[in-house]
Amino acid sequence: MIDTLVNWFAGTQAWLFQSVVQPLMFHAGFSEYLEDAFDGTEWFLIGVCELVLLFLVLRPLESMIPVHAITDRRARWIDFIYTVLYRLGAFSLLVFFLIDPLVAKVTELLHLEGINPFNLENLLPGLTDKPLVTFLLYLLVLDFCEYWYHRAQHGFGWLWGLHSLHHSQQNMNLWSDDRNHLLDGVIHDVTMALVALAIGVEPAQYVLLVSITRMLQSLQHANVRIHFGRLGDAIVVSPRFHRWHHAIGIGHESKGKGTLGGHNFGVLFSFWDSLFRTAHFAKTFERTGVRDQVATAGKPARDYGRGFWSQQWLGLKRMVEFSRKSAR
Repeated sequence: MIDTLVNWFAGTQAWLFQSVVQPLMFHAGFSEYLEDAFDGTEWFLIGVCELVLLFLVLRPLESMIPVHAITDRRARWIDFIYTVLYRLGAFSLLVFFLIDPLVAKVTELLHLEGINPFNLENLLPGLTDKPLVTFLLYLLVLDFCEYWYHRAQHGFGWLWGLHSLHHSQQNMNLWSDDRNHLLDGVIHDVTMALVALAIGVEPAQYVLLVSITRMLQSLQHANVRIHFGRLGDAIVVSPRFHRWHHAIGIGHESKGKGTLGGHNFGVLFSFWDSLFRTAHFAKTFERTGVRDQVATAGKPARDYGRGFWSQQWLGLKRMVEFSRKSAR
């Protein structure tokens, strides 16, 4: 079964490249980039497969066991645009493959100086004979770094100014994982690509790691009443556990006092939150959003933008605003 799927995917990639991509590359005068274009065709098809699976699995679940009714379909549509942009554009993978040659050059220069850069295979040589163990270890290390990067997004004013766009969705749904400011996405992807290359992740492994992570994060953001039980939620991030991260006044604030911080920062594994005392377990499914989206007697609701470009522009303005507040 797996071999059949792999062969089908490879055949589709070859057909799409030869029939569409390669002629376009020759016509545009970019024939020297054909090898990169072939890899790009793979990333594009992986994104297509992810979108199809999301439609076939998560959309029906959102209809059958929703947390709440969608009250703003335009906001969900904008989230879908973000997902198409990130999945079919393969931002994470593109950044990885752009940085790979630079890291390889630096590694080569260090070798000439007699310095062996750190990676997991140098630390544990026996891993080369255990690809599955290596893959799981890479997944664990990258998720550990994701946890701390996520905490940084909630701890530094300028980063929160960008990341708050992700939290501003009050109708959280399966497309909301990719609702991110483009600059926030670039900073995140560069950081994680550097970590992956530093620990020795191969390109093929990185493609699979990114795809698995993205699919699980889509589930976490889905508008579904799903949890994994007390024990399961303490190990793996479930939709209910992650919804508390997006809950107004809880997920993005320290003890509800309106200061930066929050709970449930784990991306794949929730035990990081238990280990570092940021876990918040509860049995309810809360409404999502940012506190300043709710108007008060003395303060109007903050506008996070209705359309894609307005959201991007307002994100940059918040980044500057919050960085100034942090500097005081």
